[in-house]
Amino acid sequence: MDSALPIQIDVEELARWRASEVPHFLVDVREPWETELCLIAGSVAIPLGQLPQRAAEIPTGSPVVVVCHHGGRSMQAVAWLRRSGRDDVTNLAGGVDAWARRIDPSMAVY
Repeated sequence: MDSALPIQIDVEELARWRASEVPHFLVDVREPWETELCLIAGSVAIPLGQLPQRAAEIPTGSPVVVVCHHGGRSMQAVAWLRRSGRDDVTNLAGGVDAWARRIDPSMAVY
């Protein structure tokens, strides 16, 4: 994988990473009520408002994919993390909604 991680990837790219076991860490920045409805398997829930206090929980050493409902909040999180010195983070374009609609139709949408 190229060392320069793009600012965002699409759900098909994440599905390829998962299928080929590319190491990555998923952070879901939605609110608890949202993650109770649906969650991409393996995601760690850190609501956007808690990110500054909990950023140390996000490991280094492999790409970090940040997820929300449609991609707006997760892009804010990626911008904040990159300003904080993390260049290993990327946004999931379209969020869990795109994941459910294009990759995992068994996942709930809201």
